[in-house]
Amino acid sequence: MSAAYHLPVLVDEVCEGLAPALRAAPGLPVVDCTLGGGGHAEAILGRLEAPRLLGLDRDPAAIEFASQRLAPFGDRFCATHAPFSTLAEVLADLGVGPVAAILADLGVSSHQLDRRERGFSFMGDAPLDMRMDTTRGPTAAEVLATIDAKALTRLLRELGEEPDADRIAKAIVATRPTTTRALAEVVENAMSARQRRQIGKRIHPATRTFQALRIHVNRELEELDRFLEDAPELLAIGGRLAVITFHSLEDRATKRRFAALARAPEPPRGLPIAAADLPQARFRIPEGFRQGRTAGPAELDANPRSRSARLRVLERAA
Repeated sequence: MSAAYHLPVLVDEVCEGLAPALRAAPGLPVVDCTLGGGGHAEAILGRLEAPRLLGLDRDPAAIEFASQRLAPFGDRFCATHAPFSTLAEVLADLGVGPVAAILADLGVSSHQLDRRERGFSFMGDAPLDMRMDTTRGPTAAEVLATIDAKALTRLLRELGEEPDADRIAKAIVATRPTTTRALAEVVENAMSARQRRQIGKRIHPATRTFQALRIHVNRELEELDRFLEDAPELLAIGGRLAVITFHSLEDRATKRRFAALARAPEPPRGLPIAAADLPQARFRIPEGFRQGRTAGPAELDANPRSRSARLRVLERAA
């Protein structure tokens, strides 16, 4: 099975981050919540010899591809069509208790970006879809058909961190583009000369607009918040949660949640407590992952899409 569907990022770092969890909780399953092309799952099953791996993905095409790729692992692998925000419900329905490790790669897969008909990329022309799960929810074109300029400005500013949000939103609402190329052209023409000079050739002018629409269409931050709330409690003692982020919004949310969990509760004020009896944090951030891990020079050369990836790891300590 070809790996061309998607080239996974930070595979070595993921294996390094999760290996102690498989030793701490032998026999327990691992969950890859964003299965994609199955690259991370293949490494966890092969290199780390995980006894079982459950793969989740909201994209039916990813489930189909990864299931074929991972078929050689037999009943050590199974897949479920579901968004990662529903992980707790999926495990409960399957009768699965604590797990050794959980992985979530928050990036868009190469397959989704490269298939024009999915509508994620401005490198070509296609209907504006952008849904990761093509079986449900409004498309990006349907969103742009009804949204007003004020709401779109807020969306572009908050989810795309777009400085020219107001100008771009007004131009989009005036034309209501329905294809990727049309949207990219509207954004490029609406952008101020100052912003054009600032971004230079580093990124395409429509990059932040496309990001904002994709996040909105797929409710990515809401999905992430729910996942970060539930996933840590599903780990066994010594289990680890690994999250790969790709932009500042999701990385900030992950970093803050991990930091909050790794803080010990405040002891009651005014009561004498021995040092040994002070409340301890139930989670910790392992050594080597305090600032997160990013791709090295070799991976950056081989896979330019890894340049914005950052891996963060949390361990359940008690």
